[in-house]
Amino acid sequence: MNSKDLYAKAQTLMPGGVNSPLRACKYVHSEPVFIENAKGAYLYDVEGRKYIDYVFSWGPQILGHQDPAVSAAAHKAIDAGSSYGAPCLGEVTLAEEIQKLMPSMEMMRMVSSGTEATMSALRLARGYTGRKKFVKFIGNYHGHADAFLAAAGSAAATVPGTPGVPEEVTRHTLLAQYNDLDAVKAHFEADGGDIACVIVEPAAGNMGLVLPKDGFLKGLRDLCTEYGAVLIFDEVITGFRLSLGGAQARYGITPDLTTLGKIIGGGFPVGCYGGKREIMEHMAPVGGVFQAGTLSGNPVAMAAGLATLKRLQECDYDVLEARTKAFAEELASIVASKGKPTFLNQVGSAFTMYFSDKPVTNMIESGQCDADTFASYWQQMMAQGIYLAPAGFECAFTSFAHTDEDFEKTLEAAKQVKF
Repeated sequence: MNSKDLYAKAQTLMPGGVNSPLRACKYVHSEPVFIENAKGAYLYDVEGRKYIDYVFSWGPQILGHQDPAVSAAAHKAIDAGSSYGAPCLGEVTLAEEIQKLMPSMEMMRMVSSGTEATMSALRLARGYTGRKKFVKFIGNYHGHADAFLAAAGSAAATVPGTPGVPEEVTRHTLLAQYNDLDAVKAHFEADGGDIACVIVEPAAGNMGLVLPKDGFLKGLRDLCTEYGAVLIFDEVITGFRLSLGGAQARYGITPDLTTLGKIIGGGFPVGCYGGKREIMEHMAPVGGVFQAGTLSGNPVAMAAGLATLKRLQECDYDVLEARTKAFAEELASIVASKGKPTFLNQVGSAFTMYFSDKPVTNMIESGQCDADTFASYWQQMMAQGIYLAPAGFECAFTSFAHTDEDFEKTLEAAKQVKF
C-alpha cells in the first residue's frame, strides 16, 4: 500500500490516523508519509522513496539510524529476552555510564518515556519539599502529563486548548515566558514558600530551538537555592546532544534533578530522572514518593543505550557542531535570498530556521513567525526528499551519519524552493 492508502485506512483505526498528533502533518497542510525502514542519515517510505532525515525520531538518533554497535547490542539483548519485569545487569551499567557523564545525577530511576520521567520528577520535587506549586515556561514541553499542559510547546502548541485537563490540576502551575527571569522572581516573591520546583528546558526545543540568554539559567539556579526549591533540567532533547554532558555541562549550571529521554535507549522507549542523592532517596522503596513501571529498566533499551553512550564517547562533538553551524547558516542564507526573512538559532547539532525578521527568544516571538511560508517550504523540501519536522515549533537535528554530500543535496533542494 502507498502512504495515501495507508493514511486513509489508519484514520478508521486511530484518531486522526496517527499515534501522536503532530505526525498528521496538519500544521503544514499535508498528509504523512509512512516510513518502512531507516539507515544512517536516511528514511525510506513504503513506496521506496528516500529522504535525508533531519528529525531522527525527534532527536535521539544522533549516531544515525541502525548504528552497527547499537543494533548489535539490541539484537544480543533480545536474544536473552525482551522484558523481565525484574532487575537486570543492563540498568546498573547504564546508570553507571550516565553518572560518569552527568555527575549531577548521583542517583537515578529508569522509566519508559520522557513524559514519565518529567511527571515523576515533579512528583518527587513536591514530595521532597512538601510544596504544591511549580514554575514552568510558556512554550516548554515536558510531555503530556496533565500538570504540564498549560501553555505547552511542541505539538500541543498546534491544537487549541486541551480538554480533559481540569482547572484544579493546572492551578498550581505558575507560568513565565522563557528567558524572563524577572517573571520568575515575581512568582517566588509572591509564592516562594509554596513553590516546589522550577522545570525548564535549558535550551528550549519545542518552540523551535530557543537559546537561554546570558544569566538566565544561573538566575534560576540562584532563585531555587535561595527559596529552597528544586531546579529540574528537562534534558530529554538536550541530553547527550548539545554536548556529551548535556546542556548542564555546556552551560556550567548544576540542576538538582535532570530528566532524560530516548537517546539513553538508542531510540528505544526509555526515560530517566535523577539527581541529588538526598532528593532521590525520597523515592519508594527508600522513601514515601511512589512510582513504578513494569518496563522500567527494560533490558533491550538498556543495552542499546549503553552502546549509544559508549559510541558517543568516540565521536567528535566539536566537528559535528562546526559542520552543523556552517550548513544551517548557508541554508538560512539561501532561503533569505528568495525574499523571505529568516532568523537562525543553532547550538550543537540542533537548529531552527524561523521565518521571521527578528530574533526569537520566547514562545510569543516563535508564534509570530510566518506559518504559511513554513508550510510551503516544508512541502517543497519533502517533495525533493528532505525530511523535516512538520511544524515550525520543532528543531532540526543533524547526526554523525550525515555526509557533506547530504548537506549539499539539502542546500540544492533549498535553492529550488519558490515562494
